[in-house]
Amino acid sequence: MTSSSSRPTRAPRAFPLAALGAFSALTLAAALSAAGPAFAKDAQPAASKADAAKPTIVLVHGAFADASSWNGVAGELRGKGYPVVAVANPLRSVSGDARYTASLLDKIAGPVVLVGHSYGGSVISAAAVGNTRVKALVYVSAFAPEQGESVVELAGKFPGGTLGEALAAPVPLPEGGVDLYIDQDKFRKQFAADVKPDAARLMAVGQRPVAEAALKEPSQGTAWKDHPVYFVYGSADKNIPPAAMAWMAERAHARRTVVIPNASHVAMVSHAHEVAALIETAAKSAE
Repeated sequence: MTSSSSRPTRAPRAFPLAALGAFSALTLAAALSAAGPAFAKDAQPAASKADAAKPTIVLVHGAFADASSWNGVAGELRGKGYPVVAVANPLRSVSGDARYTASLLDKIAGPVVLVGHSYGGSVISAAAVGNTRVKALVYVSAFAPEQGESVVELAGKFPGGTLGEALAAPVPLPEGGVDLYIDQDKFRKQFAADVKPDAARLMAVGQRPVAEAALKEPSQGTAWKDHPVYFVYGSADKNIPPAAMAWMAERAHARRTVVIPNASHVAMVSHAHEVAALIETAAKSAE
């Protein structure tokens, strides 16, 4: 289902952090695609001229998961000849995570399509600033913040998110602040309701935490103002209210917005084909 209709902006609502009604949930260990794509020209494997023209797809996960959340999407894209890199998003701060991602982009030869899930959308919005090799941004159930906006602020702009009720007790950090996890018993219902139970249980076990401070940090990058933008999200997302994502997509003048009926926050896991198809659409515009 493709949606491009305008939706009314609602007045901001008070949003206590404990109610984090929306935001990402997937952080993952570093995962480069198996064939070692596109890091430096002298490190690239031999490829056909057609494959050499394809941009590298860089995937940035959000909180409460790891890079394996992109496995289905990465498999489809690699099967079509695209080099793929999945970033190990540190989930410590928007600015620091963006610098890390930008440094990785600097090591990739040729054009890039940069994809972010949930909190990862804030990261790519900053990481791509000023990078002319980034040819498109794809937001997968993700935040696209304006300058000065935080994840917490955007999460509370519209009703419908229930993440706060699903969080486990915060874990204190030695340097101060806390890490946040989703309670494993609540993980599937909150985060991955359309993922098979056994797979969702493993996602819950392997989830990576996000620093609470990262969710409060004002964004300093709005690359979506200077790059072609694409959005895809599920109509049953409980982390980020679908109305919030529709509003952000409209604000960013998305070239295409795909709404997947009844999909959860992890559409790239449960609907990898649809997500990969939109990424390919963005990639073809860059070829």
